[in-house]
Amino acid sequence: MIQGYVRSGFSKEALSCYYQMHQAGIEPDNFTFPFVLKACSSLSALQQGKQIHQHIIRSQFEQQVYVGNALIDMYAKCENAEVARKVFDRMPQRNAVSWSTMVTGYFQKGYANEALELFCQMQSMGLKPNRVALLSGLAACAELAAVQQGKGIHDCVIENGFERDASIETALVAMYAKCGEIGFARQLFDQMPERDVVSWSAMIAGYAQNGHGNEALMLFHQMLSEHVKPNRVTIVSVLPACADLVALRYGKAIHSFILKNGFEGDVSIGTALIDLYAKCGHVGISRHVFDRMPVKDVVSWSALIAGYGMHGLGEDALAVFSQMQITGTKPNHVTFTCVLSACSRAGQVDEGWQCFHAMSLDYKIPPRLEHYACMVDLLGRAGHFDEAEDFITSMPLKPDASVWGALLAACRIYRNIELGEQVAKHILKLNPQNPGYYVLLSNMYAAVGRWHDVMKVRSLMKERGLKKTPGCSLIEVNNRVHIFLSGDRSHPQSDQIYAMLTSLTGQMEEAGYVPNTDFVLHDVEEELKEHMVCTHSEKLAMAFGLISTSSGTPIMITKNLRVCGDCHSATKFISKIVRREIIVRDANRFHHIKDGLCSCRDHW
Repeated sequence: MIQGYVRSGFSKEALSCYYQMHQAGIEPDNFTFPFVLKACSSLSALQQGKQIHQHIIRSQFEQQVYVGNALIDMYAKCENAEVARKVFDRMPQRNAVSWSTMVTGYFQKGYANEALELFCQMQSMGLKPNRVALLSGLAACAELAAVQQGKGIHDCVIENGFERDASIETALVAMYAKCGEIGFARQLFDQMPERDVVSWSAMIAGYAQNGHGNEALMLFHQMLSEHVKPNRVTIVSVLPACADLVALRYGKAIHSFILKNGFEGDVSIGTALIDLYAKCGHVGISRHVFDRMPVKDVVSWSALIAGYGMHGLGEDALAVFSQMQITGTKPNHVTFTCVLSACSRAGQVDEGWQCFHAMSLDYKIPPRLEHYACMVDLLGRAGHFDEAEDFITSMPLKPDASVWGALLAACRIYRNIELGEQVAKHILKLNPQNPGYYVLLSNMYAAVGRWHDVMKVRSLMKERGLKKTPGCSLIEVNNRVHIFLSGDRSHPQSDQIYAMLTSLTGQMEEAGYVPNTDFVLHDVEEELKEHMVCTHSEKLAMAFGLISTSSGTPIMITKNLRVCGDCHSATKFISKIVRREIIVRDANRFHHIKDGLCSCRDHW
């Protein structure tokens, strides 16, 4: 009877039947207990599970392998992985199911390291994992980016004949994608005889997470063309790709799909929409989406705070943070990263200190390296170098390259060469393979005309096989994305673009603009320097936008690197001349420039 109830999904009735049996003095056997424990698992009934565990001990069935397996499963599913492991360790005999159950229990409760370690131990003993253990092992590898162990489990999949199991195939695609092996993930995906929505979603997520937004969108369109209906996971995976590409048109189309298919109440989808609109320059729409969400979690609040922060709206970010606390939603470490970043971009030093102290004093959240990096960035941008240095030396954690890098960036802004050189030594010891830090150091030397030191830095980069990421800017016009590099003449409308740029330069100079050649990183004649800054990628994209859109239309440009000081100054002049709002999203923040003024207030 108990077995029938459990198999039919009537777990409460199964437990009631067991207690009636117990009260009647009828002794259960080793076949009864596994089903009773399964009923406890499905109900997350830990207290009843513990009580039945005592019955098992008194009945001397704890040593039975099937009963032990059921106990492991019950404790793991009832949020008690530690007790599950104690049961596992006390078992005199363990079979493959025992190991598989413990591996799965560990992973499902967030112990990815322990799950993978136990799986590898199981493999070394020659035990055959079941399907569920393989899925958990692959998921653990994906979470830990443990590609070598993942390849070992892939071999195990083939050895045990699971290579054509659809769920296993999907788990392999997800594992390789999350480990950065995106090409191999796509190869496996293409070889799948049948692909369901889960498979498509895994591959789309893999592309998006690895920075291949275009491929993610193309695959999403292919999915629709093959009449596979997206689910919430698909939507949550593809929206970040739209956000990263600033593909607002695609994002809006997906938003329409969300509304038509009843997904608007999903908190994860709502949060992804907040992020999408903020990254596409429309933080007002982000707020509208947020206000309409029936349920908001800490991730939703953090996303809106981050959105205001990237637009330099520090006061709005802090207002949302205060509102979040009033509602009783407890901030986490990500929330504080968003708040501190917002303070840094807005130059709110006092408010940043208040939030940093509140984090540990009021919320008992120990600061992580990213929080220290935000504070150093805040202090450095404000020119508080002594305070920033004291802050770093007093850190209880060893500062990493991100912490020192924030200080080096400030040294570049304020031309603090002496401190910058000291900081660079720390960084290049900690992270010698990141070309960005070499470029930052080179830029600092170039700004003060120390060309010999510029060449030394570049030679060091060449010796170590490092290359500077080329700056590029993109603009979307008539549903097509146009990409420009510095000095680019490959565009079909190149002649018109350069003619517009020449006209704008003349009008700007009449209005008082003087090219800032500090941002030219080559030791060349001043006239050539002026030509080089005038053909930066963001200026070319801007000129193309002006000749391709109607008067008064806002222009939005995305740059992969931080916008240079000369382009920032020139854009303010241009916005006043053409009487248009120009929105620039660079690697650090948004700049909303209108009537000669920028939302960043020249603090970036």
